[in-house]
Amino acid sequence: MKFSRQLAVSTLAVIVLAACSSDPKTRREAKDDFNYLESPDLRSWTLPEGATPQFYPNYEIPQGDFSGGIGREVDIRPPQQVLELIPGARVERQGSEVTLWLLQQEEMDKVWATVKTMLAEINVQAVEETDDRIETDWVSWVSEDEDVEIGSRYEITRFEANNRFGFKMKLIDWREGGSVKPVTRVNEERYNTLMTNLVTARYDRDLREEAALRAQELVKSIPISMGTDRSGLPVIIARTPYNVLWQELPTLLPKMGFTIEERNQSQGTAKAKYASPDDDFWNEVGLKPIDLEPGEYTFLFGDLGNRTSINVTDSDGKPVAESLLRSLEPLIATVIKKEQ
Repeated sequence: MKFSRQLAVSTLAVIVLAACSSDPKTRREAKDDFNYLESPDLRSWTLPEGATPQFYPNYEIPQGDFSGGIGREVDIRPPQQVLELIPGARVERQGSEVTLWLLQQEEMDKVWATVKTMLAEINVQAVEETDDRIETDWVSWVSEDEDVEIGSRYEITRFEANNRFGFKMKLIDWREGGSVKPVTRVNEERYNTLMTNLVTARYDRDLREEAALRAQELVKSIPISMGTDRSGLPVIIARTPYNVLWQELPTLLPKMGFTIEERNQSQGTAKAKYASPDDDFWNEVGLKPIDLEPGEYTFLFGDLGNRTSINVTDSDGKPVAESLLRSLEPLIATVIKKEQ
C-alpha cells in the first residue's frame, strides 16, 4: 500500500488534551491504582424470612453481556468532538460512524468538493471513486499520545434521505506501526471524528476566504456621508455592512493618525490614541488638518443593516462636536478611496 504524507494530529483544528508525560502510553492510562480489579464478585442479597424487599432503581446494575477494556486497557483520553463549522449542518453518530446532515443539495455539493480538495492537499489517493462514494488509500497519523504511527482507510459517501442530504465518514481499515489490526471502538470513533474535522475545517477556511473576497469587493466602494442616529444626533454614515467596515479598521484608522489600543467587535468600539499626521500627509490627501487635540478617543460603530454609523467620544466618554465629525467625514472617505 502507498503511504500518504503524515498528518500530525496536533496540527488539526482539534484540541487534543494530553498529560504532561513524555510516554504516549501514560497519556491514555489512568494514574490511580487498579485495586478495583481485585474486588470480590457480587453476591445476591439474602433477605430475612417474611421481609418485603424495597429497591431503588437508581443504583440498579444493568444486566447483560458487556465487553470492553478494564484497568490499563481503558483509554482515558477525552472523546473527540465534531467541529460544527459547516453552517446549518447537524451531526449524527451511528455507532462509531459520523454523519453530517445538510438541508440543501447545493451545500452538499460544496462539502463533497471540499472532501476532494482536502484529500488532494494531504496526498491521499482514492482507491475507488464514484459520484457518491470515495474509498481512500491509507492516511497516516502521527500523534504524541500514540506509541506508533497510525494508518487508517475510509469510505466516504453522500446520499439523500427524507429530503435531507447526508455525508458519512466510515473507517474501514486500521493499521498500527505498519501492521493491519482490528480497530477498537474507541479508536474507530476517534479517527472517524478526526477525519471528519479535516473536512469541516477545510470547508470553514473556504467560507472565510470567500467572505474576505466579498468584503474586499464591497470595500472598493464605500460612500461616506453625514447623517443622524435613531435619537437624531449627528453621526457619520458608511454605506456598507458593519462586518465589512470592521475588517478595514486596522488599516483605516492608523492611516488617519490613530493608533488602535483596544477593539471589541461585539460592542462596536475601538479605542485609539490620536497624533496628527505630518504636513506631507495632509498635502497628499488634499485636506486641511482636522481640529482634533492629541489624546485618547473611542470610535463607536453601529450596525444599521446595510449601513454602519460612526461616532467618536473623547477620553471622558463625551461625544465630540458635530463640526469635528464633519471634518472627519471627508478624511475617512479620502483614505478609503486611496486604499482602493
